[in-house]
Amino acid sequence: MIPRIETIPSKILIGKRLKMSITTDRTFELWRSFMPHRNDIRNRVSTDLLCVQSYDHTLPFKDFNPGTEFEKWAAVEVSVIEELPENMEVYSLKGGLYAVFIYKGVPSDFHNMFQYIFYSWLPGSEYEVDQRDHFEILGDKYKNNDPDSEEEVWIPIKRKE
Repeated sequence: MIPRIETIPSKILIGKRLKMSITTDRTFELWRSFMPHRNDIRNRVSTDLLCVQSYDHTLPFKDFNPGTEFEKWAAVEVSVIEELPENMEVYSLKGGLYAVFIYKGVPSDFHNMFQYIFYSWLPGSEYEVDQRDHFEILGDKYKNNDPDSEEEVWIPIKRKE
């Protein structure tokens, strides 16, 4: 599985966030609180949903473990902020170089994709993980908990030094 490499500009997001780790996963809780109010967000760029993981950018990637806490966002991209819906926040997703993988399957099998990206593709590529946010785009082909579901997995990268 070869990713496409893309450079994107910064994005303005509106959504909700929760602090969690892989071992204390609160993703369902986050999306359950966000989805009923997503249509209250004005000036949406598209119907796509973004799931953003914001890690401590001072923590080296090699030190990340299943108990490491991070913020996860359920959000949409907007063109301009006119009015902020109640209980929602603004987030600025920093642009830059990304490797974009297509994941097809159910969330419980995502660990196989993670293993491939970080233990096969990255070590054999000319890139390394950059200290920016990781995110997924849940577009038209995304179907929650369906084996035919597709999403884009965006990994921040930079050329190896």
